Amino acid sequence: MDIGIGVPNSIPGATGAQLIEWARRADDAGFSSLASIGAVSYPSYEELTVFAAAGAVTERIRFTPNVMIAPARSNAELAKQAATVDQLTNGRLTLGLGVGWRAADYQLTGRSFDDRGALFDAQLADLHKAWAGEALSDDTRRVAPPTVQEGGVPMLIGGTTDAAIRRVVEFGVGWTAGGMPPDAVEQFANRVRAAWADAGRDGTPSITALAYFALGDTTEESRQALLDYYAPRGADTAEMIAGSALRSPEAITGAIGAFADAGIDELILDPTVSDPAQVDMLADVVF
Repeated sequence: MDIGIGVPNSIPGATGAQLIEWARRADDAGFSSLASIGAVSYPSYEELTVFAAAGAVTERIRFTPNVMIAPARSNAELAKQAATVDQLTNGRLTLGLGVGWRAADYQLTGRSFDDRGALFDAQLADLHKAWAGEALSDDTRRVAPPTVQEGGVPMLIGGTTDAAIRRVVEFGVGWTAGGMPPDAVEQFANRVRAAWADAGRDGTPSITALAYFALGDTTEESRQALLDYYAPRGADTAEMIAGSALRSPEAITGAIGAFADAGIDELILDPTVSDPAQVDMLADVVF
């Protein structure tokens, strides 16, 4: 199982300099991917912009927004932005995409929250068309530059519905699980794999999971970051998520073992503290 690390683009107080230094350290340490969380309606750093900058100071690490609230963006702009980052990073981008749960993301971008599922289906089809060099509407030209990766930017699809499974099979390279325990990830991943095989797709779908972490004397800082990010879901849910973060070497190694036993291909450990020293501390635990 590969081990990736999140970038603290959504941690209150994080600076641009910290994000760049974090990317350098993650690349040097040997993490498989640098991932992000984010929302239009939260004062986070925009994911693809961060990855474009991180690509200039790294050599091999891959980049994965996990997940980007895709239907809150226009299809043409997302196709162009992703293809641009794909080129700037020499083919190191994988898009993790989902519909999200924040209605404000859609309100702020003039999109329909109630229609987000239908918007997402149309968007996934348009992304494939754009990266294949096709126009997205009559009387227009192609919008996206060519991608380095053959067939366009690979996409992981988030969500735990039948529609999410259908989207993985039709449009994606795999499924990404958001904040689920290992046994629940394993159960849903088995459904994704079965649907993949039934559809006659070659190989197996990639399965990615995530867990929050913090190391050192940072418990309260870590808790407050998660409480702030998840406040719109209500105090009880925010407290539950804040309390679930892995905050000791033993908790981290235990989670790695449990996700590996569940058959996950990559585990992303997402930070809740913005100090780049967290990268080195985590590397000492997992490598």
